[in-house]
Amino acid sequence: MSAEETAVTSEVRQRILDAAAEAFMAGGFANATIDDIAREVGATKGLVYYHFRSKFDIFLAVYEEGMRRVRERVEPHARGEGTARERLVAMAVAHELNLMEDLAYHHVVHQAVRDQRSTALKARQRDALTALNRLRSDYEQLFRGVVTEGIEDGSLRRVDPALATRTLLSNLNAVDMWYHRVDGQPADEVHALAHRIVDLLIGGLAS
Repeated sequence: MSAEETAVTSEVRQRILDAAAEAFMAGGFANATIDDIAREVGATKGLVYYHFRSKFDIFLAVYEEGMRRVRERVEPHARGEGTARERLVAMAVAHELNLMEDLAYHHVVHQAVRDQRSTALKARQRDALTALNRLRSDYEQLFRGVVTEGIEDGSLRRVDPALATRTLLSNLNAVDMWYHRVDGQPADEVHALAHRIVDLLIGGLAS
């Protein structure tokens, strides 16, 4: 396959993932169909099946892409400069911006977390789901490591790192319950909202 053909194949695959993420967000995995995805892409079901064996394989690919995007955005802040608290704030803001800007992918990751489909899966699919769950656990560990560093450098209170990390991520992720994208909303408004949310979660309500 030539470089040009590879680029076209990659572009089509990405369009399928984008369409699938929107379909899974709108109707959930059970209600979304290959027809919905193909219609959104503007292609045939055959083209979708050329790239993916089944709807669940598409779901797994969207889950993987969602994890790749958020980790790519957050991880540099974990390795950056400043106190652990400053880095944690930057990580949390990056996570929240990813949620707001890639809302459909975020929803799919959460569907996978909330509703593990361990039955009626082929062995390769179960293995793929297990591997993706490890990616999510590794992502949580990234936050936990910085929380632990914050306790050690005195920039964070002495708390249970695991509890603090899960509480923080759970609350960051819960924003998808009420956040809705607004067409034409300025990027600086989205950034400001992300900062306000993180300030409440990490800074708390104490005066």
